[in-house]
Order: sequence, then C-alpha cells, then structure tokens
Amino acid sequence: MPADTIRRRLGSDAGISTVELVLIAPVLMLFVLLLIGLGQIVNSRASLEGTARDAARAGALQRDYWSALSAATSTANKDAARVCAGGTVQVSAGGDFRPGGLFTVTLSCRVKGVALSKLPVAGDIRATSTAPLDVYRRVVQ
Repeated sequence: MPADTIRRRLGSDAGISTVELVLIAPVLMLFVLLLIGLGQIVNSRASLEGTARDAARAGALQRDYWSALSAATSTANKDAARVCAGGTVQVSAGGDFRPGGLFTVTLSCRVKGVALSKLPVAGDIRATSTAPLDVYRRVVQ
C-alpha cells in the first residue's frame, strides 16, 4: 500500500494542536491562579507572624505591663497595615510580667487579598509570639 493511501484512511491530524491548546489552557490558567492564591495566603501568614514577633519584643522591652501592652499594640498596628485589610488588629497579651517571665502576644486580623483568590479559606488568620523578659532588670509594679 502506498503511503498516500494510508494517510487518507487514517485521517488528517491537522488542527489537533489547536484542540489540545483549547482544552489544556484553561486548566493551566486555573492552576496558576490557585498557586497565586496560596502564595498570598502563605505570605500573609508569614508577615503576621513577623508582626507578632516584633510586637512581643517591643512589649518585652518595657518596664511595666501597661506600657508593654501599649508598645505591643502600637507596633502591631503599624506593621499589620500591610497585611490586614482594614479594621483593627486584635492584640491580646499575656504571660508573667516579672523578671525571667514571658510576654506573649496573639494577633488576629482579616487578610488582604484572600477574597480575590476565591479559595475556600477563612479570611482571618492568627499568629502568636512570645518574648522573654530580662532576668536582671527591674520591673515597675
């Protein structure tokens, strides 16, 4: 059998690449959008954890509990502006505020950009950090 006859019987492959592209392109685009959304969530979580660490450290450097709470809240509000989508950052501070104790800060806020990704993820994230208080310093009671 000549080659021309075999090609005519099997049909032409013309246009198959176009069909493959039309079927695969939307799937690839959805996958890329999923990766972008997950990246936003991971980045926001890491930034909020860094903010909690900075707030705990700022509070641990103070001499009394109320100054520590004020410093932690101020630091958290400044740093969280780039991560949180409006509203207020909730700061709850705990721990023993005595030499050798620990100052713990827990932050929670609504994350920017999660609504845009259309992922079924809650928009609120929480981060906790603890900083030690210096053993050899005086604390105002």
